[in-house]
Amino acid sequence: MDLPVLPPVEPMLAKAVTEIPDGLHYEAKWDGFRALVFRDGEAVEVASRTGKSLARYFPELLDAFRAELPERCVLDGEIVLAHDGRLHFEELQERIHPADSRVRRLATENPATFVAFDLLALGDRSLMEVPLAERRPALVAALAGAGPRVFTAPATRDRALAQEWFTAFEGAGLDGIVAKPLDQPYRPGVRAMFKIKHGRTADCVVAGYREHKDGQGVGSLLLGLYDDGGTLQHVGVCSSFTAARRKALTTELAPLRLADPAEHPWAAWTEEAAHEASRMPGAPSRWSGGKDAQWVALRPELVCEVAYDHMEGTRFRHTTRFQRWRPDRTARSCDYSQLEEPVGFDLNQLLARGVSPDR
Repeated sequence: MDLPVLPPVEPMLAKAVTEIPDGLHYEAKWDGFRALVFRDGEAVEVASRTGKSLARYFPELLDAFRAELPERCVLDGEIVLAHDGRLHFEELQERIHPADSRVRRLATENPATFVAFDLLALGDRSLMEVPLAERRPALVAALAGAGPRVFTAPATRDRALAQEWFTAFEGAGLDGIVAKPLDQPYRPGVRAMFKIKHGRTADCVVAGYREHKDGQGVGSLLLGLYDDGGTLQHVGVCSSFTAARRKALTTELAPLRLADPAEHPWAAWTEEAAHEASRMPGAPSRWSGGKDAQWVALRPELVCEVAYDHMEGTRFRHTTRFQRWRPDRTARSCDYSQLEEPVGFDLNQLLARGVSPDR
């Protein structure tokens, strides 16, 4: 490749804030794989946030980039997988698989989409030092003829509209709002933007825990919710405790440790087939590698309140944040019915051709 910006490039990052700031450029926060795309004629590279190549996992996008992008360019954006009017992150994860035949089958059955939100280079010109106020119009113009696999992320400078998007777009599986200063250049690896994510709480059953990697106390709590059939489903974890708190939790949870783990609702977690019938910790994962999946089984009696961003199917999308113990709640009362369901929003409306990317 002979581009004015070459890999590796760290993407510009965002820091979390609680409210949408005034006077900035606003976009939806997409829930997919962050990716930097480098195209120089037929040569295309797709780099992840950590610099690893994603190219082999999305062959349909390589073809789309050659057909839909300018001949020589560098883009920042998000690879997403959408169908039935919303994003599906779990299905996107299935692409990261060692079997090329599986990857190509999934690419044909449910092709991915690339949503571009920044332009780092075009032709022989680097735009890294150019303010966003100039990069954004250049991006819109460069991708004016793209489609159907490449889209420009809709954006606005209207804070009131961004607030509407924050609420409405969640129903399509989006993650919140990103706010960007218009006067700044592209700053690799720097948290120079702002992200505003949805926040909610839920009462969950503490059904087990994993020890911290240093062997000193509890690393994460394993959380469960009961489904309509009365089965306790593993929905995620709660972690990020201080060293002192990790040790204290070991003592606090000791009376709930099961002498016979076979009595636990997730006793069959080591059996691969059991994960097809219900959600349990330790599911086989291409992401875990050689990571130890062992955990300590507890009697599912203790309830805690956790803060979470949003759900992905029947589980929490990200690690939750511990809020408090709930001694006033019974474990059996902790079910999916307590979770707030966002109003549905058809993602096709957001990515529809003919809709201006800047509003």
